[in-house]
Amino acid sequence: MSQAEIARFIQVRLFQLPDHVRLSAAQSLPAFALLWPPLGGLALGLFSWIIGRRRGPAPLVDVVEANALHGGRLSSRDSGVICAQTLVSNGAGASVGLEAAYAQAGGWFGSLLGRYFRLRRHDVRTLVGAGAGAAIAAAFGAPLTGAFYAFEIVIGAYSPSTLAPVAAACLASVLTARLLGSTPYSIDIAVTVIPDAAAFLVYGLVGAIAASVGIGIMLAVTRAEQWVRAAPGPSWIKPMVGGLLLAPLAMISPQVLSSGHGALHLDLAADATLGLLAMVFVMKAAASVVSLGFGFRGGLFFASLFLGSLLGQICSDLLDMAQVGLSLAPENAAMVGMAALASSIVGGPLTMCFLVLETTRDFGVTAAALAASLVASTVVRERFGYSFSTWRLHLRGEMIRSARDVGWTRTLTAGRMMRRDTDTLSADSSLAEFRRRYPLGSTSRVILVDGEGRYAGLVPTAAAYVGGQDDDRTVRELAENRSVHLSPDMNIEAVMNVFDTSESDELVVVDVDGRVLGLLAEAHCARRYARELEKSQRDLFGES
Repeated sequence: MSQAEIARFIQVRLFQLPDHVRLSAAQSLPAFALLWPPLGGLALGLFSWIIGRRRGPAPLVDVVEANALHGGRLSSRDSGVICAQTLVSNGAGASVGLEAAYAQAGGWFGSLLGRYFRLRRHDVRTLVGAGAGAAIAAAFGAPLTGAFYAFEIVIGAYSPSTLAPVAAACLASVLTARLLGSTPYSIDIAVTVIPDAAAFLVYGLVGAIAASVGIGIMLAVTRAEQWVRAAPGPSWIKPMVGGLLLAPLAMISPQVLSSGHGALHLDLAADATLGLLAMVFVMKAAASVVSLGFGFRGGLFFASLFLGSLLGQICSDLLDMAQVGLSLAPENAAMVGMAALASSIVGGPLTMCFLVLETTRDFGVTAAALAASLVASTVVRERFGYSFSTWRLHLRGEMIRSARDVGWTRTLTAGRMMRRDTDTLSADSSLAEFRRRYPLGSTSRVILVDGEGRYAGLVPTAAAYVGGQDDDRTVRELAENRSVHLSPDMNIEAVMNVFDTSESDELVVVDVDGRVLGLLAEAHCARRYARELEKSQRDLFGES
């Protein structure tokens, strides 16, 4: 049974849904059904608390973080936990999608294959992207969408070396899903009007509005998480509190529950009024913020598609009310708004545009969606700088803006790059002793240690031969960088920052007790960084 079928089975049993009706498309829910979001939150909180006690406080690693920082290495246990948390959250009605579980499972399988066959770092990352993209492609029945999801969001780059494996995986997954009788998430929106030149200008404005809304939602989720984290009480009870806040929203409209797939079609078919569209938009955005802020696990992929379709229809209705002699077809506006807002939150403008193309098979609407998505992604990049996944990593202190591989810089540490064959001298030695042991030309610098063997500074050899110095003076008086040194676990970025601030050519690497481990030169660091960067670029373009 697939993850979609498991989540669907849970929702049908808990909320007493007819087999053909999705949760967000239900006209109403029985009163007892409003208990399931808080009870599901309680179950999720207890499950997460038990897992946290066993594995420690380290955050779970998703596919984007794995590819950006860990060379595509995904933990089987972490992936299973993420999928289970997502199923519980979505099954209980939280306003999250299953896309995170799909991508995690597909990426984990790719990572497992890469490690089993002991492939190179670049190849493992490619397999993770191919697995995640294939899962999304099968879910939507859209191979191009899945492929560009892999390129833009999971791998972080499009290159000739990744084209064949990713495309093959996505095509194979869609064909396999069809052969197995799986029903994809179809977005059945019929396009009847081809956008004209004036409409393209308006759609560009829709893209800018979507960017602002997307940034606002991401910031709202962050504020909610910070508030919930600081609130008193055990962590396991907070998802239940979030479920209690969802219940009154669901009482007003079930459209706020789950990912919103059924509600997307319902609102378009019903030709909803502007007031209703605005109300559902605000409530769905609030439900998503509450769900993620209070600890439910899931993605914003489909929720952003639903919100974007509402935003597009709202813009269309507002334009009609303005009576400026220009109107937008509601179906077109829904598709364009869907692509623009999803590009703002999830990232990947080409991913969303190919979803529009594979949904409508209309190049005119796809071109309008591309224009709006490019505007939206540009505004978000310039004014905010992150997608939802990378923004959450940024809040943890990770300075990454995409899934592009930067993890290799963490493996390039001072401990790996330093010279270990270093000589040391007691800081209490006299200048005469220094000159006897280190004649001019023998070495450029000498490392000093104190009586307990701890680092006490660096002495340039030339400084000890300046004329007129008393031979009885200790070399400690000539020491430089007494408090400036490196630790062996510093990565290349941190090391170069220390070199820049200290304006030194060489620095000493010491352990936690202050004992000398080795010496590192700035020129050597620069050469190693350039060599590793060149290797990374060769791997990216398949030249190695």
